[in-house]
Amino acid sequence: MEVCAARAPGKIILAGEHAVVHGSAAVAAAIDLYTRCSLRLLPLADDEAGAAALELDLRDPGLTFSWPCARLREALLTEEAAGPREARPCSLDQLASIARLLEEHEIPEAKIWLSAGLSAFLFLYTSILGCRPGKVTVSSDLPMGSGLGSSAAFCVSMSGALLTAAGVVAAVGGISGEGTGWELVGKDDLELVNRWAFQGEKIIHGKPSGIDNAVSTFGSMIKFKKGELTNLKSSNPVKMLITDTRVGRNTKALVAGVSERASRHSDAMAAVFNAVNSISEEVSSIVELAANDEIAITSKEEKLAELMEMNQGLLQCMGVSHSSIETVLRTTLKFNLVSKLTGAGGGGCVLTLIPTLLSNLVLEKVIAELESHSFRCFKVEVGGQGLQVCQGGCSCFNGDFV
Repeated sequence: MEVCAARAPGKIILAGEHAVVHGSAAVAAAIDLYTRCSLRLLPLADDEAGAAALELDLRDPGLTFSWPCARLREALLTEEAAGPREARPCSLDQLASIARLLEEHEIPEAKIWLSAGLSAFLFLYTSILGCRPGKVTVSSDLPMGSGLGSSAAFCVSMSGALLTAAGVVAAVGGISGEGTGWELVGKDDLELVNRWAFQGEKIIHGKPSGIDNAVSTFGSMIKFKKGELTNLKSSNPVKMLITDTRVGRNTKALVAGVSERASRHSDAMAAVFNAVNSISEEVSSIVELAANDEIAITSKEEKLAELMEMNQGLLQCMGVSHSSIETVLRTTLKFNLVSKLTGAGGGGCVLTLIPTLLSNLVLEKVIAELESHSFRCFKVEVGGQGLQVCQGGCSCFNGDFV
């Protein structure tokens, strides 16, 4: 029995959302909330006996799906597979075959959003491992559809586990620091994982930017501008409180709304986008500054807070705030803390910078007041590790390895 697992972090946008579509820079960063994927390959003897199946256990919604391997072969392996070392897009024929496989399952209407994720899973699994029998278990810390990169973390952790099982990705040591068995992956292997994860993201989102899967794969922070990624090295830990307003939003509609406002008020919105670009560039410089004492750290945090506050004001100018976001802003301002939305806006999540000198007592009061509005809060460290894997007798999958 071959066993392996992978975990990949979610992400936040520190600066530049929406304006990035109009040519401005944006800064994105990994956070220490993870999606974990574990894989157990089952004996090939089961396959020969005709009883073999591929099973997917989604722990968070409490749903399990299963496909007979013979049915997968019949539906998907009509063309010669190119192998796991070469990431390739899902063809229209493959997508249609996968859709027919999913129709055979009675997916609850309330969970219809699962179809895109299941399609990505079936494509990645069969493309990388063929139709081998196995059991895959997925668990996540990330709220879905809240702008924290949950689909990218799903695709990255899935690709990492599958490629590890295929023997083309391996840990290079460097335990992640928690003593839980998670190990780092080399740069070339990460590149391959990222390319496969991007193909999964395309199935889920159509035309993703690639930012989310890149941050989830490589971790740390990146600056993104006009298709170019620049890695940023954060010299000091940055801590944020993420507040999930639990208000769903339509990302495409919000992006379109900003574009429509830009066409109605082209000069004014061009100035807004230019200001956001300046903020993102300055955020990039500040996060890389080394601060070696308490005074320097406080000064760095104050500058970052000012830039977040300005960015939020510009996002309000773009029309992407929401009453739930404004409630978070008012609540945190009572405690002299600065917040901004992250991602598409219109609900979703809000970031609040946690200064190094803020007492735990004050932070607990902030969280209690936010949660009294039925929001959900996560305290995170920003700019940490990307994909990590665990091989052999892992005990790192929430203590409940499959």
